[in-house]
Amino acid sequence: MTLYLLGHFAACTADSVEDRAPRHARPGNGVETGQEPDTGDDTADESGDPGPLTGIDVSGWNPGIDWEAAAADGVRFVFIKATEGSYYQSDEYADQWAGAAAAGLYRGAYHFGNPSYSGAEEQAAWFVEHGGAWSDDGVTLPGVLDFEWNPYDGDDCYDMTPTELAHWIRDFNREYEARTGRTALLYTSANYWRACVDLDTFGEVPLWVSDWDETEPALPTGWTEWVVWQVSAEAEVAGVGSQVDLNLFNGGEAALADLAK
Repeated sequence: MTLYLLGHFAACTADSVEDRAPRHARPGNGVETGQEPDTGDDTADESGDPGPLTGIDVSGWNPGIDWEAAAADGVRFVFIKATEGSYYQSDEYADQWAGAAAAGLYRGAYHFGNPSYSGAEEQAAWFVEHGGAWSDDGVTLPGVLDFEWNPYDGDDCYDMTPTELAHWIRDFNREYEARTGRTALLYTSANYWRACVDLDTFGEVPLWVSDWDETEPALPTGWTEWVVWQVSAEAEVAGVGSQVDLNLFNGGEAALADLAK
């Protein structure tokens, strides 16, 4: 397997309608050059399947992926950016979604939340209607709300209070669940959560945590475990023509299949 971690990086999930916004750093995270995260010995889920499993997440910044090569390199799942706000759908989404499926990967969609632009229910509806809907096909993972530093005008927290942001997240989750029957994962980092929300009321929401550290991730307030851990955004994966976000799933094959169900 040729999944290499290459050090500090500027991460990105926000693409704009007119052009792709500059990648913006999430402060306080990172891995040293050449180091891989220490995940310990392989764990096993209740069925005895080894874990953690390796995955990637991609967006319009990652065109032309050879999904068969990525799968052969050890990738088992992928989260694909579908939408942002209530104004943007990734031009690469349809091809990425179909390619991942053809390669036999578990796949899920994610939405970059922009609470300064429009309401949570509107954005959840936009997400579901433009790629974020869930299918009971055994391989589609629940959708994800990507909630992180503001890359646009305004302060890092979208000029909103912790309570306002918490209500926005809760409203998005409720609308997504009402439309799909599934609970959306929440992507965030301990640093962002501490700076902008810092409430402990979301611990029941499945967590995709970003922390580019070589040992284990710092968890945001309210969570005691993670489902997915983003360990780097400068991994080299066969079939992906640029550096890409690398993730671990906290379980084995049976647990990942259960999440899809």
